[in-house]
Amino acid sequence: MRLTCRLLFAGSVLWSLSITAAIEPISTSIAVGMAAALTGFLARYQNVLYYFQECCRPEWISHNKTGLKYDLNTKLFGQHVAAQVILKAVTGFMNNENPKKPLVLSLHGWTGTGKNFVSQIIAENIYQKGMTSSFVHLFTATAHFPHEAHIDTYKTHLQEWIRGNVSICPRSMFIFDEMDKMHPGLIDSIKPYLDFYENLDGVSYRQAIFIFLSNAGGEKIVEVALNFWKEGREREEIQLKDLETALSLSVFNNKNSGFWHTSLIDKNLVDFFVPFLPLEYKHVIQCGLAEMVSKGRAPDKEVVETMARDLNYFPKEERIFSMQGCKIIPARLDFYI
Repeated sequence: MRLTCRLLFAGSVLWSLSITAAIEPISTSIAVGMAAALTGFLARYQNVLYYFQECCRPEWISHNKTGLKYDLNTKLFGQHVAAQVILKAVTGFMNNENPKKPLVLSLHGWTGTGKNFVSQIIAENIYQKGMTSSFVHLFTATAHFPHEAHIDTYKTHLQEWIRGNVSICPRSMFIFDEMDKMHPGLIDSIKPYLDFYENLDGVSYRQAIFIFLSNAGGEKIVEVALNFWKEGREREEIQLKDLETALSLSVFNNKNSGFWHTSLIDKNLVDFFVPFLPLEYKHVIQCGLAEMVSKGRAPDKEVVETMARDLNYFPKEERIFSMQGCKIIPARLDFYI
């Protein structure tokens, strides 16, 4: 079991002093005095030491609402629905000192629309070390659960991993990528940890965050976006209510999804189904310019537009929505610079 924020050296020093006192009775008073002084020193400077090792403490885990809002508004392109839902859901949960259940978010949409990126943004505005934090755990279906024959073993290991890490830090985050490739029913093995229990075997999961990422339901989201476009309505008019119910039903009935007939949906344990809309040409341009800046280059719109024009869009004639989104931009952009 990993130890967190333990001042192990203090214990070893005090133990050493007690041994010295036992061997040399004359120095007992000196040893006791030194031990008392050391204990006082450690108590006084303990909080300073916490800054040098990641701990399950506010110094390392705290919600940055301003930072989350800024990142969602300036770094996530074309996803006004997702940005609004994520900001309210995460902020409300983190501000609640006594939540009744863990926060469970399910992010849906085609590849390249920003689901993984949003998970990163959330982590960076809660944990000082972001995605590299010891308290953020990423599972990828094809890497961690590749063989259907081992499903029972996966269930056991997954339960043990979640239980063990929440025991260490109640404010843990678990991200499940490629839910559409996960064996149906596997995610049901952690249902008890997402429910309204005060604790299970002495462990409370109510402060944990679970995020599921999936391409499942993407067709339904695209259908809504296309209908708005055909009716001449603005993209920004699309609201969560236009998508959430149809999206949850689509995912629930998708046999190729880890959510297929899952009790998580049946028992309403998913707090929000968050839709990610297909990106348009203008959003691809925004992603390209942002990528140039991240590479340390001056943004060159002409270069980015050349790259964007060569990507695939649909419907075929109108070329409204990008088929690849922003996911391939980092690799493609290098070719045009």
